[in-house]
Amino acid sequence: MLHEAVDWILATVSSWGYAGIFVMMAIESSFFPFPSEVVLIPAGYLAHQGKMDLILILLASVGGSLVGAFFNYGFALWVGRPFLERYGKYFFIRPALLHQADAFFVKHGAISTFTGRLIPGIRQLISLPAGLCRMTIPTFAFYTGLGVGIWSIVLIALGYFIGGNEALIKNNLTLVTLAALIFVGLTLVGYVVWQRRQAASS
Repeated sequence: MLHEAVDWILATVSSWGYAGIFVMMAIESSFFPFPSEVVLIPAGYLAHQGKMDLILILLASVGGSLVGAFFNYGFALWVGRPFLERYGKYFFIRPALLHQADAFFVKHGAISTFTGRLIPGIRQLISLPAGLCRMTIPTFAFYTGLGVGIWSIVLIALGYFIGGNEALIKNNLTLVTLAALIFVGLTLVGYVVWQRRQAASS
């Protein structure tokens, strides 16, 4: 079943072009967490062949991802938040815990949203706590777009430069994921150091 889904994704990218990338990335960023590399790497390779434009691929990827991310954000804000406020006590989620989560996202929501978009398995979920904690829409859109943009550029470039070599892609994709996790780790360390310096100087 998964193999059939991937085949459908590839066919969609090929036949729908930029609209296919937009739709697939919107789905990937919301409720169906298939790997974004099955969309963007082939698209990058098509750009290498002169059949697609790199900038338009990136815009379609970021635009679709934002739509999907806002779907999860809106669901968490308008459905999840009222549900937890009313019934959360039955799941050991009391108002005090929600207030603590709100305070955390006010202070650390930007870095959480940005780095979360670079971590496999987390990038679809990070929109939910952002919505639950009422993160401001401009902040959510900016840091979501920034994280999505960086990840998209990496995958598109991978397809552009080595898209014709499937074995090379498999080997390098692991390295790319590892590099992304290292980048996230260094970013978080830098953020913690900056926070401590800010606290010390105030």
